[in-house]
Amino acid sequence: MAVGTTARRGIDALGNVLRIIGMAIVGVLVVFIVLTLLDANPENGLTRIVTDLASTFSLGLGNLFQPEEPKVGVVLNYGTAALIWFAITAVVVRLVRRAS
Repeated sequence: MAVGTTARRGIDALGNVLRIIGMAIVGVLVVFIVLTLLDANPENGLTRIVTDLASTFSLGLGNLFQPEEPKVGVVLNYGTAALIWFAITAVVVRLVRRAS
């Protein structure tokens, strides 16, 4: 097996790992939005974990928009963060794969 082929496989594997991590972050933000819209019990353990993770990955956008309806604010703020994470993931994965 040639060294170039091995390096290319390693870079592809790194790109896949980064894509999975980025999409997992986007998934957490989307699940948080859904749990909020469905009025999930905030005392539930799963809801608390998702809420904590979402606030960690919100990029400081948790209060960017402040409409009168709090649920709309959650959709706008965390939806914006999810879109930004999606774009960051796409750019980083593309850059990593170009390195091969």
